[in-house]
Amino acid sequence: MGTIGTIHSTAAELPGLGPSGRRSYVRRLVQAVTSFARWIGGLLERRRSRLLLLEMTDDQLKDIGISRCDAHREGLRPFWD
Repeated sequence: MGTIGTIHSTAAELPGLGPSGRRSYVRRLVQAVTSFARWIGGLLERRRSRLLLLEMTDDQLKDIGISRCDAHREGLRPFWD
């Protein structure tokens, strides 16, 4: 009967667990966080723009072709909409 050999694999040799696997995971995590931050930034920018409509004078709204009613309706929309 033969002897059982020892297993000589290390974490670096296992797929997805080596240094390149960790770098890939970190890269994907950073990309996800960056994408999420851009999305949140877009929502906040939309909200700021809508609030600015509420602060505009009638003359300013007329210059951009928006009625006071339309500005009010747009300004009160939720940021996610």
